[in-house]
Order: sequence, then structure tokens, then C-alpha cells
Amino acid sequence: MTGSGAARFTMTDDEPAPGLWLIGIGPGDLDHMTERARSVARGCSKRYLEGYTAVLPQREEERLESVIGPWERLMRDKVEKPVELLASARSEAVALLVVGDPMQATTHIDLEARCAEQGIGFYVIPGLSVTALAVSLSGMQSYRFGRQVTLPFAVGDYLPTSPLEMLCNNFESGLHSLVLLDLDPTGMGVERPRPMSPAEAVGLLEKMVERLEGGEDGLRASLECPVREWSGILLSDLGTEQERVLSGHLGDLAELRGGTVHAFVLPTEFNGMEEEAFERRRIGG
Repeated sequence: MTGSGAARFTMTDDEPAPGLWLIGIGPGDLDHMTERARSVARGCSKRYLEGYTAVLPQREEERLESVIGPWERLMRDKVEKPVELLASARSEAVALLVVGDPMQATTHIDLEARCAEQGIGFYVIPGLSVTALAVSLSGMQSYRFGRQVTLPFAVGDYLPTSPLEMLCNNFESGLHSLVLLDLDPTGMGVERPRPMSPAEAVGLLEKMVERLEGGEDGLRASLECPVREWSGILLSDLGTEQERVLSGHLGDLAELRGGTVHAFVLPTEFNGMEEEAFERRRIGG
């Protein structure tokens, strides 16, 4: 049986059913794990932490074994080519622990498809996601957000401008943008990721604007204001004790130091009480 709904009916009193269990462990603090997530993880025969689509703080990694039992890390090659992972899941319960909510990454949706093709049980235990937290804690109205954007690192001379185009589309449609900052400058998913800093993110946006300025279509009206003068909300290390939510111009936010995993909310015109919420979060406010 495949699908998140199957988990409720195949869990026995003693151990989870054989198959692949994708378990959301929350945004960064293991105290956000549900009791069901802990129970299922402890009951699985093998436990793996997916280590390249998101980052668990070092202190929480050190706690993980005491919460769910012994575990191993799986990086990109072992998740995208999951021969060993699925071979084990044919006959025993295997947990793939995912920071945040497991089904928000296309890699994990692909695992569901593979299990369906091979007749392997596939179950999902949801977790609290960073994206849900970011929208909630920004103070902006959730129904006013447009397409989510991921800002990638540049690789050599290659720097796509499509993320900036998506931001423009959201802005011109009167919609806020949630911008997730990339985690891996190599793009290989082999080593522990190094998250992008706010300063790097602002610098990349500036370079994207420069490229659009030199393009055939010229600079779009929504980009006429310099990047460092854009209004933004910086959300760092959400769901942890180090959580920060600060607003201001991107140039000022880029100067902030500290934190590990970051995201931006780039608001369009404020509606209702949004402007007051933005001001309450302003740097130095």
C-alpha cells in the first residue's frame, strides 16, 4: 500500500510495517518532532538522515540518537539512486528522516514513485516545515504569496536569471515572495551543505539584475529600484533557539551576521495590518 494514509492502518503495536517511511523531523529542533514521528522512527529496523536537501544543526544531530536510536547519513547519490535503500525496505521498516516536511522535495516524490513501481510500502509521517513557519512568522497574509522561489548559487560563469523573473512575476501580480536560499555551492549533494548567507543572496540578486539590464528586453519595471533598497524580511534558523525574524532594506539585512539557514520574504504592496507587522520586525525597532 502506498501513500501517507496507509501509515495509520499498518502500524502494529510492536513495530511499523515493512516499507520506506519518510519521517519529517521538523525545522531544526528535535523537540518539534511529533510523538508519532519519534515512535515510528524508533520502531524501524534502519534509520537514515537525509543530509543534502536540508541541514540539521550540529547540536541536534548529536541529540538525534538519543531520540530515535542509531542512524546513518544518506547523501544525494544514495537517495537519488536508492538501490540499497529500497532493497532493505522490501522486507523491513526503513526510516528516511527528513528535516522539515518530507514531501516538499521532488527527490522524495520520486521515492514514492519508485516504491509504487516496485510494490514497496511507502508511508509518510509529516513534519513542521520551514516554509510554513516562514509565511506565518513573516506577518504577511498567507493568501497573498505567489510562487515560491529558490535562489541558487552561481556555478562558474553560469547564473540563471529565472529566479529573478519569478520574483518579478509575483511582484507585478501583487503577491509576496518566499525566497529560499540554496544550501550547496557545489550542487553535488555529496558533502554536508554550506547554506547561503544573506550577503551572498543579495549579491546574487544584484548580478541577476545586471544580466537582465544587458538583455534584449531591458530592465523590467519592477526592478528599477536597486536591489539593496528592496524591502525584505530575513528569517534565520526558524524553529530553533537561534530563530531571528528581522525586516528592513535588503542592503541592511545583508550586513547582519550569524545564523545558519536563511530565507527572505520579499513583500509587494502591504495590505491591511501587514505594514504594521513589517515595522514591528524592523532592525533596531
